Amino acid sequence: MPGHSIGAVAAQRAHFDQPLQLRSGGVLPAYELVYETYGTLNAAKSNAILVCHALSGHHHVAGHYAEQPDNIGWWDNIVGPGRPLDTDRFFVVGVNNLGGCHGSTGPSSINPTTGKEWGAAFPIVAVNDWVHAQARLADLLGIDSWAAVMGGSLGGMQALRWSITYPERIRHAIVIAAAPKLSAQNIAFNDVARQAILTDPDFHGGNYYEHNTRPVRGLRLARMLGHITYLSDDQMGEKFGRELRNGSFGFDFGVEFEVESYLRYQGDKFAGYFDANTYLLMTKALDYFDPSRENEGNLTATMARTKANFLIASFTTDWRFTPARSKEIVAALLANGRHVSYAEIDLNFGHDSFLMDDAHYHAVVDAYLRNIKL
Repeated sequence: MPGHSIGAVAAQRAHFDQPLQLRSGGVLPAYELVYETYGTLNAAKSNAILVCHALSGHHHVAGHYAEQPDNIGWWDNIVGPGRPLDTDRFFVVGVNNLGGCHGSTGPSSINPTTGKEWGAAFPIVAVNDWVHAQARLADLLGIDSWAAVMGGSLGGMQALRWSITYPERIRHAIVIAAAPKLSAQNIAFNDVARQAILTDPDFHGGNYYEHNTRPVRGLRLARMLGHITYLSDDQMGEKFGRELRNGSFGFDFGVEFEVESYLRYQGDKFAGYFDANTYLLMTKALDYFDPSRENEGNLTATMARTKANFLIASFTTDWRFTPARSKEIVAALLANGRHVSYAEIDLNFGHDSFLMDDAHYHAVVDAYLRNIKL
């Protein structure tokens, strides 16, 4: 692995009293964002990169906490001195989105009006709402223009949204393993996952906090379903095949195949720390994302508002957000004369490829970032 980790880091918290008008029509009267920064902001404040997280991500992008040395940031392999997001050159910012469950204001936060958790009363948030909130954080940090905004999956969609909503405040957009909008199949996957949560008896209409319980079974099933879609068939075949845990059939409905054991482990682990209401909000934000709606479905017309340069990257085995979806973005940008670099990377990890430590993939990102003038 080139370069090295940035080491111990600490989360920070920003409070905003200015109300935030949401796309849904709701209003957050005040809110907090938890974020982390790595590297040093230069005198010109021109070297800042915003890293946006995916559905289950958060602000802890890189490094580890001094009191939790095993708690490594979710994209640690790409951030640090000598790594593609070189913290000797860039000032990197990671933020937990509104509606999250890692410290930013969300359903499990206290509603100042009631003195209890927001629960089901927390308003639906859209990708554009996150971008507006991130812009206020940029203001607080004194950053007028991001050198780049980047992310994978839902994070890549945020980078795309930044280029449309704040074209003067973003010089480069790095959109990895994303799509201009979800397919019907992807919306269907999200709905089945939500139904698993909504129909859990412990959900209590989203107000399970008051009942001192959590819809663990529903969240576990939602994660199991989602996890299947993040992996490739070849990877699952190579990793598990049809291996049996005990070498023979049990002729019952217990855990027999290794792949079943793996999925249940992943589901249990996720349900142990993630908030179900946050999961519902994040999947809805995915479903609603479609910038082309602003121009009657014409993505080219929408992308005419952009001014940034772009790196669009996809992965050959990603069947959830296929390379064809990334090429739709590329075509819309090229039709507007934008500077676009496109990479289709052959990796066997499905949609999760964007998280992997792969030399070729990282070299693509590194080469692009090295050409950014500060």
